[in-house]
Amino acid sequence: MKLKVCGMKYPKNIQEVASLEPDYLGFIFYEKSSRFFENEHSIIPKQIKKVGVFVNAEVFDIVEKVIRHKLNIIQLHGKEDELYVLRLNMALRLLSPNVLVWKVFAMEDHFDFNKLKPFENKVDKFLFDTKGNNPGGNGYTFNWKTLNIYPFTKPFILSGGIGLNELENLKTFFKKPVSKYCYAIDVNSKFETSPGLKDIEKLKTFITQL
Repeated sequence: MKLKVCGMKYPKNIQEVASLEPDYLGFIFYEKSSRFFENEHSIIPKQIKKVGVFVNAEVFDIVEKVIRHKLNIIQLHGKEDELYVLRLNMALRLLSPNVLVWKVFAMEDHFDFNKLKPFENKVDKFLFDTKGNNPGGNGYTFNWKTLNIYPFTKPFILSGGIGLNELENLKTFFKKPVSKYCYAIDVNSKFETSPGLKDIEKLKTFITQL
């Protein structure tokens, strides 16, 4: 099971988290977020992939951030439709052909999985987050039983308020048939002392027990 630590903000803290060797580090390029990343790109080990999180951003802005920050993955966290994703993919193929795209969906009870169909062949992975007042970082989990009827084989990332208190629930989830499509766990606010500042000891505990 791969791990993504999202909402990275401060250079020293980025290096500390990178030393724990997560698979992905997430950087939020959404100005309304308290975890908005404004620093220059950090030098981290090459095996750790950089994920840029965007919310309804202009394609040109995403491409600029990809080049400037050497991003490996684009995470679309807004209301981007399939035509938008097509335009983004075309731009990335021209300038950064190895960059992947993940599309986020806000989950709630009785979620309509038909919403995913237009994106099935246009993105590399889906990411399921909790539906809330903010595009992300709402700090609580959604009902994972909703995923029991997941109708696709495309891998997904599980996100939304995951912390140390969810370890037992995660172990239960991993016994479900649908968990074979769960590619990674995405953590953020439950491991912070303040927005963007990660608690290294809590992350160590989570990684060890996961």
